[in-house]
Amino acid sequence: MQPVDQPFPGLSGLRVIVTGGTRGIGAGIAQGFLRTGAQVMVCARNEPASPRFHAKVIELNLIAPLHVAQAANAVMQGQPDGGSIIMIGSVSGTRPSPGTAAYGAAKAGLHHLVTSLAIEWAPKVRVNTVVPGFVTTDASLPHYGDAGAAAAIAVGVPLGRMATPEDVAGACQFLASPRASYVSGSSLTLHGGGEPPGFLSAAVPRHEG
Repeated sequence: MQPVDQPFPGLSGLRVIVTGGTRGIGAGIAQGFLRTGAQVMVCARNEPASPRFHAKVIELNLIAPLHVAQAANAVMQGQPDGGSIIMIGSVSGTRPSPGTAAYGAAKAGLHHLVTSLAIEWAPKVRVNTVVPGFVTTDASLPHYGDAGAAAAIAVGVPLGRMATPEDVAGACQFLASPRASYVSGSSLTLHGGGEPPGFLSAAVPRHEG
């Protein structure tokens, strides 16, 4: 039994469903809620086959969250305290995403979906998005290239490191807690200060004196 960690009060006994909760960011979120004493259920899916790849990417990152949220809302509307739905977005949905355009477009749609559902399902259900930037997981390393490339990317993050699944879990715990009872339709960006503008790396530094 893992020790109960209560950075945000009111989470013990909370019923939490984490989609994609068997590895990477999802597993980190599930483990984080477990440490608070919440009751956690996870679900996952198989990798999409090559045919209809882009459609599968959009279905996974936009259509599936909508369907899960609709099912959760149907239950939460009948609960005395309503509920909280948290989508996992990406900075790929807020900036150009060359090479992964379908993914970025789906995440951009997810951000808009959240703002719409937050209005439709209020006041009983709050709907928010956590928007991670670079996150280091076993599954993400091949995307960055290798451990060396990931380390080089981390140096460029203003806070000097990539996010961890635990960082994402903490953001989700905050949004699920009573401390966020007036937060709905919002995007909590988790990118360590963001990506410095490209021109900074090309500019010649000038020093006074």
